[in-house]
Amino acid sequence: MQLDKYCNKLEFNEIINTLSTFCETSVGKNIAFSLVPSNNINWVNDKLSETKEAVNLIYKASLPSFYNFKNINNYTKILESKGVLSIIALLEINKIFKLAEDLKKYFTQNFIIPSDFPHLQNLFQDLYTNKGITKKISNIIIDEKTIDDKASAELSSIRRKKRNLEVSIKDKLNSFIHKPSYSKYIQESIITIRNDRFVIPIKEEYRSQIKGFVHDISNAGSTVFIEPTVIFDLNNELNSLKIEEEIEIEKILKSLSEILYPYINELLKNAELIGALDFIFAKAKYSKSISGITPSINKNKEINLINARHPLIPKNNVVPISINLGHDFNCLVITGPNTGGKTVSLKTVGLIELMACSGLNIPADERSSIYVFDKIFADIGDNQSILDSLSTFSSHMLNIIDIVNNATNESLVLVDELGSGTDPLEGANLALSILEYLQQKNSLVVATTHYSELKNYALVHDNFENACVEFDLSTLSPTYKLLIGIPGKSNAFEISKKLGLSESIIEKAQSLMSNDDIHIEELLKNIYDNKVQIENDLIEANQNSKKILDLKLELETTKKNLKQKEKEIIDKAKIQARDILLDAKEEVNEIIKEANKSKNVTKDLNNLRNDLNKDIKGLSVPLEWTTSKRKTSISSNKSNTSLHPLSSGNNSSVNYADSSKTKNVSTELNIIGMNVEEAIPIVDKFLDDAVLAKLQNVRIVHGKGTGKLRNGIHQFLRKNAHVQNFRLGTYGEGESGVTIVELK
Repeated sequence: MQLDKYCNKLEFNEIINTLSTFCETSVGKNIAFSLVPSNNINWVNDKLSETKEAVNLIYKASLPSFYNFKNINNYTKILESKGVLSIIALLEINKIFKLAEDLKKYFTQNFIIPSDFPHLQNLFQDLYTNKGITKKISNIIIDEKTIDDKASAELSSIRRKKRNLEVSIKDKLNSFIHKPSYSKYIQESIITIRNDRFVIPIKEEYRSQIKGFVHDISNAGSTVFIEPTVIFDLNNELNSLKIEEEIEIEKILKSLSEILYPYINELLKNAELIGALDFIFAKAKYSKSISGITPSINKNKEINLINARHPLIPKNNVVPISINLGHDFNCLVITGPNTGGKTVSLKTVGLIELMACSGLNIPADERSSIYVFDKIFADIGDNQSILDSLSTFSSHMLNIIDIVNNATNESLVLVDELGSGTDPLEGANLALSILEYLQQKNSLVVATTHYSELKNYALVHDNFENACVEFDLSTLSPTYKLLIGIPGKSNAFEISKKLGLSESIIEKAQSLMSNDDIHIEELLKNIYDNKVQIENDLIEANQNSKKILDLKLELETTKKNLKQKEKEIIDKAKIQARDILLDAKEEVNEIIKEANKSKNVTKDLNNLRNDLNKDIKGLSVPLEWTTSKRKTSISSNKSNTSLHPLSSGNNSSVNYADSSKTKNVSTELNIIGMNVEEAIPIVDKFLDDAVLAKLQNVRIVHGKGTGKLRNGIHQFLRKNAHVQNFRLGTYGEGESGVTIVELK
């Protein structure tokens, strides 16, 4: 597919012009201006994928930085011939190296996964960078006119001598200027330069009083610029140093050029890659400006556009159209008055197809799809805009002949006002014949017309469908809303009446119409009115459906929140109950300790503690909930608890940890396979029994696993009143699968 007259009739050139403005480099702009639609589905797929990846990457990482650089072809030719590049040429080449470096850095940011952008990844990865060259050129060249003093030791020495010599010359001239005997000769007390030599301005009438060489005369002739003989030799010496400086700079430029000799291909490749990336991101920026999407490509020879918008009409003014061509019908006939709306619809379809087949995103909604045609034909005006008058019948017919001769079953044909510009009866019949011929070729066709014969034909023939552009009689203008399945009314009588034409004339005109024509017009009006009502009802139904969906989501969210709140309340209640039981258990433990010391303990206290352990275990809540601090009143409970009932009259004591109990207490507890919530109460009771049995060290076997059980147990041990210290097992003790606990 070539960018021919048919593309221009659809104003694709305007799309290209707009696209080029988003390019930053001249290489990118050249790619934009050479862009043409393709009929190769693989190429179209690749280019659309590029655009989509660039859009996604911009949303993820913002825009990469591009800046323009000059065409380097002449510079690379100099390098190929082993020549010396100028300062400007070296700076331009360094721009390319720096830009390649910046782009590489952009694409290798931590949050970018290169494999998510396969088409762009290849371009970014192929960029060549050389930080050594970039740094060297940047250090040596300050700007387009200046080489750094430190570029070489020789240059530094020459410039130091130059500065010293310039100071000497200026000192001598200042001394000369400010001598009282010369003051009347001086036109102005300044030192200036003429012909690269220091001079002073002398009044013309005293020029003979100053020995020296005249380098210039002012425009008015009142001032001569003289180089006094006292600085003549110094100026000569200064000029010699300048020549030495230029020679040294040439050597430096040569050395820099020689560094670049091996990298000619890399430079050319970089310029090409940077331009390509600039163009791709220009496509992404353009897509954003038109709220574009990447269409899918179908293989069913269909055009399915959802809320498609003409890309050249401002967003605030454009009216979306939806169209599905090639599924239920192959030929769409858009009828109605000549008000411009039909042509806009026609151009929207054609222009969006051309954009998609050029790898550009299209202004439409998601799920829109296009077909890659072999050719797209368009007969629309005389290369004029949609607002201008139509071309003559002859120019139309020349285009139609070319279309008829070259269209295939893989072509899209767009024809505006088919058969117009000649006798209406002949034109209508000719238009019908052309549409039938294209239908036999199985081309997809969109045609606009104001002929009733075409809309009547489309009503009764398969593969044909009517459409019209909605017309607002109150404003006498189209709304530009495309209605598929509805033939358009001419509205000639209504429009004439609105404009003020006499009703008697209108009535006479209506009486001249045949009954069939009147019946069809009335039928069309009813169909049109019903269609509009149905569409309005559908819009209202969709709005109500959305409200219902929003309400459903709101109710589901509320329900979820209530369940979460219910769970939190239950968990909180369990925590409070567990805290109460733990406090009670600690009080009992303290009482038991005191009672144990006095040798007067009963089994009832031990049973009470065991019951508390069971209750605590029953209140299973997440471990993190149990780490909240409990305010206990153990000390006060101790002081209020009497031990007298535990003592006998002869001061004998009852040992809680009797000999049988001591014998049954194990020094090791295995909790492998339990979760933290299950293990805590068991470990707690194990430690209580170990303390009562007067054990000094015990082993808790929890296994290695994920470490979650071990960490939970260690967290509990840190807060347990019985624990003096604890550690992981060493080699031979079970290592990290075992915790050794030292008891108080």
